[in-house]
Amino acid sequence: MRIFSGIQPTGKLHIGNYVGAIKQWLELQLKHKCLFCIVDLHAITIPYDPKNFQEVIFQKAVEYLACGINPEKSIIFVQSYVKEHTELTWLLNTITPMGDLSRMTQFKEKSKQFKKIVGAGLFNYPILMAADILLYQTDIVPVGKDQQQHVELARTLARAFNRKFGKTFRVPELMLPKLGAKIMSLQNPKQKMSKSIPRSCLFLVDEPNVIREKIMTAVTDPGKEIVYDLKRKPGISNLLTIYSLFSEMPIKKLEEDFKGRGYKELKKSLVKVLVQSLEPIRRKRKELLKREVYVQEVLNQGAKKAQVIAQSTMTEVRKKMGLV
Repeated sequence: MRIFSGIQPTGKLHIGNYVGAIKQWLELQLKHKCLFCIVDLHAITIPYDPKNFQEVIFQKAVEYLACGINPEKSIIFVQSYVKEHTELTWLLNTITPMGDLSRMTQFKEKSKQFKKIVGAGLFNYPILMAADILLYQTDIVPVGKDQQQHVELARTLARAFNRKFGKTFRVPELMLPKLGAKIMSLQNPKQKMSKSIPRSCLFLVDEPNVIREKIMTAVTDPGKEIVYDLKRKPGISNLLTIYSLFSEMPIKKLEEDFKGRGYKELKKSLVKVLVQSLEPIRRKRKELLKREVYVQEVLNQGAKKAQVIAQSTMTEVRKKMGLV
């Protein structure tokens, strides 16, 4: 089966990204044909700095590789390197109902956030994402729940195109992260962890002293009992979730191990687990930062491989639409 997924280049990866996406990708690349894309064209739909944009893209590629995405097993590339993404986006625009786009919750949220500069690119963002997916005849799209609506649109457009012009696209299936894999903010455990609030977010590249500070100052709950209870103890529940995901120990076992012990002991133990788990990623990243030529070659070769698939799809699309 063919897998496609992508992450915007802006911002460093945090442990929520790792658990919700990257960890899943590492498993998928062992059994399937995977394409992992740095979606730079999506990133420019909101304000960004063009002066350091190439550096940001390079840093994201380094993070992919440091986490274990293997260019021998997967295709890693930058979206804008493959021009067929934008061509297919325009063609899909012609069959996309305006009403479907106006119902997209992410557009509503971001248009409130960037009221003065909402452009057509942000409105059409889901069509570009549909093109990303359909271009590679994707079978499965592993994404977070916040992208579910966009993948559903891709499925809708694939069926609509096939009905209107004849069978062309595979209708992709959605793959959501496993239940319980949601990591919350360290400072407000009722909110999702977000890179926009660095103090409440644990980045994959954080040094041991930073990990220690963030975990030891993480918000906890009244009382001393270490139990998983999202309503009564959201802070401790979040720490137990992180501990379980990175130690691969069941939460029930952790509750037993820390019975009668204090929050401080739990936090100290969690710091050790995280420092040990993230050390290989930090070490690999430092090595890759010194190998810029190698990283760029990975992206160039990935784009060439991706383009072979993309060109094949677009040849069929143009024929079906009467453009050749």
